[in-house]
Amino acid sequence: MTEIDYYELLECERTADAATIKSSYRKLAMKYHPDKNAGCKDSEAKFKAVSEAYDCLKDPQKRAAYDRFGHAAFRNGGGGHQSQDFGGFSDIFESVFGEFMGGQRGGGGRQQTRRGADLRYDMEITLEEAFHGKETEITVDISAPCDPCHGTGSKPGTHAHTCQHCHGHGKVRAQQGFFVVERACPLCHGSGQVITDPCADCRGEGRVEKTKTLAVSVPPGVDEGTRVRLTGEGEAGARGAPAGDLYIFLHVKRHALFEREGTTLFARAPISFTTAALGGTLSIPGLDGKRHEVKIPAGIQSGKQLRQRGAGMPVLQGRGNGDLVIQIDVETPTKLSTRQRALLEEFRETETGEECPQSQGFFSRLKNVIAGE
Repeated sequence: MTEIDYYELLECERTADAATIKSSYRKLAMKYHPDKNAGCKDSEAKFKAVSEAYDCLKDPQKRAAYDRFGHAAFRNGGGGHQSQDFGGFSDIFESVFGEFMGGQRGGGGRQQTRRGADLRYDMEITLEEAFHGKETEITVDISAPCDPCHGTGSKPGTHAHTCQHCHGHGKVRAQQGFFVVERACPLCHGSGQVITDPCADCRGEGRVEKTKTLAVSVPPGVDEGTRVRLTGEGEAGARGAPAGDLYIFLHVKRHALFEREGTTLFARAPISFTTAALGGTLSIPGLDGKRHEVKIPAGIQSGKQLRQRGAGMPVLQGRGNGDLVIQIDVETPTKLSTRQRALLEEFRETETGEECPQSQGFFSRLKNVIAGE
């Protein structure tokens, strides 16, 4: 019997990563699914073949074995060596520690719990939404438990049988030279059970591709890279095994006014040189919807920072808020009326140098340098 290369079946390079393999499988599975090709034996056979290929290549250990030995890795216990039952000391170890290691007993031996994969979803939010929190919904395409068979993979009214190859243990041993290698049973793929009458909807997988709408609660105070976990909303486990989790990674859009560092908000505020000289008040609209009045002391210099306590970001899952820090930039006027220029000329004529002590000190040091002192 001719055995087609799994990578060729999935139309992928041997160097393809897991995401590429999964994407290609989904496209091919949709193309050849029996529901879309009713009565076509070729499409059904193709669907089974790509499903078998993906079942192997999605598992890192199975993929490594396939890359090394090809199809022979899953015949006669692997690498052409006779398989042996996985028993003895390993069964004793499992009976004592299996519960703590997440194992399950049943079907006359051990079964592996093939928990579904965790999934990632990237969500972009505004800084205002990060401040107040957000209730929203997302739509994701994931593997979900098959409804007709309730995720068992067996045709409704039937049930799976204990695998006779591994006697329900889910693992077998293969002798390779001086070494004994333990691996998942090639017949039941580590589940310990064999489905003889598979569900027509999921083809025995116990899960199908579905589009789900999920409610997401983004708490106040989240930051760039914060993860929100939706427990059990990841990929469904095989044949009734627990589902993985869905992790939502948050990305905060750049804000027109504020920059953020932890719970502290920063803003740059240009003020006129007359306000810097005489003092005044600066009104800043906060993310909390309030206007914060910041007092500017007379004689303030460019680069000075003014702090407004409690006007920053909320503390994530805590109490209170950080601060709002305003950095002052004194702006020199570039367009003056005739009257304004005349007033400034009059002011300059009255300067004594004491108005700007930093400038006076600089020129005094400059004179000393020139004089060689």
